[in-house]
Amino acid sequence: MLNKLCGTFINLTFLLMATNALASATPWMEFSQQNGHVKVPVTVADVPGYAILDTGAQVNAINTSFIGKNELKLNAVGNMKIQGVYGTEQRTTYNGVPISLLVIDTKLNSLVEVNLGFHENALLLGAGFFNMFILQLDYPNQKLRFVSHDAVNMRKLRNVRAEQDKGSGMPIVEVEIAEGKKIWLLLDTGNSGGMLIDRLVAESLGWLDELEVETKLSAGVNKIAVTESFRIPEFKIGPYVLEDVLVSIPAEGETANLQSQHSALGSRIRGRKVQGLIGYDVLQHFLITIDYKGGHVHMGLPQ
Repeated sequence: MLNKLCGTFINLTFLLMATNALASATPWMEFSQQNGHVKVPVTVADVPGYAILDTGAQVNAINTSFIGKNELKLNAVGNMKIQGVYGTEQRTTYNGVPISLLVIDTKLNSLVEVNLGFHENALLLGAGFFNMFILQLDYPNQKLRFVSHDAVNMRKLRNVRAEQDKGSGMPIVEVEIAEGKKIWLLLDTGNSGGMLIDRLVAESLGWLDELEVETKLSAGVNKIAVTESFRIPEFKIGPYVLEDVLVSIPAEGETANLQSQHSALGSRIRGRKVQGLIGYDVLQHFLITIDYKGGHVHMGLPQ
C-alpha cells in the first residue's frame, strides 16, 4: 500500500516538539487495535472496561452487554433514534454516567445504549467527547494522547484539506481517488476497512467493470448488509499518495448512511456532499492529529 508514499516531516516535528513541552498535553497512552478499532482502558460507573474511539460517531454510547453483565443501574432519561451505516433503531439514553479515561474524570450525558459486541467494550466515544480536545493517534506505535485546544495552532499546522461537517459536526477530509476526481469523506476511526463510498462514485469511474470485485457481509451498528470490495490503484490524501487501497461499496439494492456509523436523526444543515467514510486500512500508517472542534487535520509519519 505504501509503495508510493511522499510527504513532509517539518510540520509534524514542530507539532511534536510543541506538545511535548506542554502540561496541557496528556501523557502518551497505549491503545489496542481489534478489527481496526482503537480501544483504550476506561472505567465506567467504577467498572473497568474498554472504550472504542470513533471519530465517525455523532454520539457517545454505552454497550448493552456491558450494562447487563455488570447489572448497572443508570439514570435513563429518554430515547433517541440512532442511524447506523445500515438501518435505524430507537435507543435508550442515560445521563450522569461517570467515566475515567487517562487523567480525565467526567460524567457523560445523553449516553446512548447500543450493541458494541463483547461486554468488555464498555463505551464508544464520539463527537461529544472529542470536541473537548485535540486528539493525536499514532497508529504504527499504537499510542495516543489528548492536547488542549490552546496548546497547538492547528489552523497553521494542518496539511490535509479538512472541515467540520456543518450537519453532523464531524471531521471530513477531501481526497483524490482518481486523476482529477476529488470527493469528501468522513474521517472515521471506527471504520475498520479502508474506504466505504457511494456506489454511484464507483460506477462513474468504471471500477466495477475494471477491477476484481469481492462480495462480503458487512456489520453495522443496527444490521448486517451486503457490500462489494476491491482495491484501487492509487489514492491521495494531503501530501501522501498510497497504492492498492481497499474500497467497499453497498451492493446493488442496499441502502447505506455514508455519513456516520452512529448518528442521531434530526434536521441537517446543508454543507459539503459527503460521499463515504475513510478508515483503518488507510489511517494505520500515520500519526494523525485531529482538531475535531475546528475541523483541522494533520497527517505525518511517526518516528
